[in-house]
Amino acid sequence: MGVDDCTDATEASGVHAWRLGLVLPKKQARRSVTRSLLRHQIRESLRRHAPAVRAAGRHGDEVDGWVVRLKAPFDRQQFPSAASAALGAAVRAELDELWARLSRPVQPGSGT
Repeated sequence: MGVDDCTDATEASGVHAWRLGLVLPKKQARRSVTRSLLRHQIRESLRRHAPAVRAAGRHGDEVDGWVVRLKAPFDRQQFPSAASAALGAAVRAELDELWARLSRPVQPGSGT
C-alpha cells in the first residue's frame, strides 16, 4: 500500500493536504505496468474531483484522506494490454463514478 500527500494551492490558505492510500495487490493486477496505470489514474481522478468533494463537505476536520482499494481484477480477455487505452478509459469511468458518489452533499443526520 502506498500513501500520497497531495497538496494543492488551497493548502496555503489553511486547508489540509489530501491523504490518499492506494491498495493495488499483485493478486488483482499482476503486471507492474497495470498497477502503475492504476496509480496514475487514481491520483489524477482525485485532482479532478477534489473541488466537488471539498464542496460536499467530505474533507476537513473529520476526514483528511481516503483509501482506494482494487478489489477485483480486470478481465485479461477484455483488456489484453496492461496499458491499453480501453483499460485506462474503464478505470477512469469507474473512478469518476466513485468520486461522484462521494461528491454528493452530506445529508444532515444520515451520517453519510
